[in-house]
Amino acid sequence: MALPVQVHHLPPRLIAGAYMANSGISKLKVDDETAKMLHGMAATAYPFIGKVDPQTFLRVLAAGEITLGATLLLPVIPTGLAGLGLAGFSAGLLGLYLRIPGMRQEGSLRPTHQGTPLAKDAWLFGIGLSFVVDALTSRGRSD
Repeated sequence: MALPVQVHHLPPRLIAGAYMANSGISKLKVDDETAKMLHGMAATAYPFIGKVDPQTFLRVLAAGEITLGATLLLPVIPTGLAGLGLAGFSAGLLGLYLRIPGMRQEGSLRPTHQGTPLAKDAWLFGIGLSFVVDALTSRGRSD
């Protein structure tokens, strides 16, 4: 039985999957102050998040990151599906970068020093999007 993963997809799947899983696991151990800070950033970009308790928000975020990481790490999950999840999640991260004041240089998409940790998540979006594009363009093609 062939796995729904091509060999050239494995390196970015493993790197992005390990990164996402580690990020989620790290969020399981945050203190109240860190939870409030992360919750506040997310609520600034996405006001509906402000209605959720900070610790609850962090637990849900951690679970989502761990699940996404596992999806990327497990080769039984089709790459296009894993890429769709990664592209969607990372689009939300890029939304933080674009919506939170002080993350970008005035009148530019270039990050400030504070914005660099969020701007670098563009690589996750690129990986996810390339997985989706590859899945859509390789249908019916015999490799």
